[in-house]
Amino acid sequence: MGKFVIKETATGVKFDLKANNGEVIATSEVYKSLDACKNGIESVRKCCDGDIEDQTVEGYETCKHPKFEVYTDKGGEYRFRLKARNGEIIATSEGYKQKSSCLNGIESVKKNAPDAAVE
Repeated sequence: MGKFVIKETATGVKFDLKANNGEVIATSEVYKSLDACKNGIESVRKCCDGDIEDQTVEGYETCKHPKFEVYTDKGGEYRFRLKARNGEIIATSEGYKQKSSCLNGIESVKKNAPDAAVE
């Protein structure tokens, strides 16, 4: 089972969702308070069953929120972002060289987030 790890930063508080092997699957924005960060974790739990909108293909079909958006960054790597029901980004991934690895990251969020402990 994965876990959410809350960390203090220079400007606030953020969380990482980690898989069993300790790898970071997704990261949050920096929140101003611990309560706001915990609310972000709850949003990920509620929204992690969203559909996948693959923005790397031409003419992709737009999905309703909540959803995972797959896109390529400026360096050509694949990334995903999880958007809540209100359209806000609540978690983002690292860059992946392979699209299949990015999709595996999404599946890992879907599998780990609902029951992940909070540290």
